[in-house]
Amino acid sequence: MKNLCEGDARWVIGLPALRPLPYRFTGRPEPGSASWFRRRALAHEPHRSDGRPSHTPRGGRSSGPAPGRPPRRRLPRTTVPVSFLALLVLALLTWQVAADGPLRAADEELGEAMRTAAPPAAPPEPLSELLADLGNLAVALPVLALALLWSGLRTRAWVPAGCAALAMALVPLLVSAGKAWLDRPGPLHGTGYFPSGHAATAAVAFGAAALLLLRTLGPSRRRLRVPLLCAAAVLTLANGAGLVWRGYHWPADVLASWCLGWLLLVPAAALARRR
Repeated sequence: MKNLCEGDARWVIGLPALRPLPYRFTGRPEPGSASWFRRRALAHEPHRSDGRPSHTPRGGRSSGPAPGRPPRRRLPRTTVPVSFLALLVLALLTWQVAADGPLRAADEELGEAMRTAAPPAAPPEPLSELLADLGNLAVALPVLALALLWSGLRTRAWVPAGCAALAMALVPLLVSAGKAWLDRPGPLHGTGYFPSGHAATAAVAFGAAALLLLRTLGPSRRRLRVPLLCAAAVLTLANGAGLVWRGYHWPADVLASWCLGWLLLVPAAALARRR
């Protein structure tokens, strides 16, 4: 029994001497087998969290979008603060006009001064009339329609065009509701001038047209982004100034319409980018 316990003899009473169990019974792979080489390779492979590059193809992949899939477009970070500011200004102007507050009196004084100003403080009458006409449906709607058609044919994506058309369709509904509720008198005669329908039409039409045309610009024409947006902003501002110079609206009417146009364009642009 002593030899059996110490393992000095191979056979004692017909029993084999004790020896280490084979690898297949201990759970360890047998040296030279495929599982042994695999475990040894994994033992020398660096962890992916240690910052060192991995030798496998998976470690060389980037975290960007899959090949062939366009990157997700996001709105600028300043969109939310500007939208909140536009909503605040629109609510403030509406409250002051409805309650006949001090801002309404100051607004009417400024509008009267701009209407009676002579050149060079104000442009000649034909030019101011031309600027005021930029908000007419006969001018703004064809511009937007051409941008809708061009963007849809170039990009084969009609969802952005539909979002822009929906924003334009909401303009007369919201403007008519505001005019009927407040019934503000105009600089010359009549009532129902807040907010301005011409200013809201110009803001949404020119702004939506610029956003749609931006989608058609390739990488070689990215330099045209800023001039295109500046052109839309200049046309909108010129239209509002022309409306005040000609006595068609007060300045607060135009400013409220610009805020309304921004609040209509931002959801349309966000929905178009998401789709």
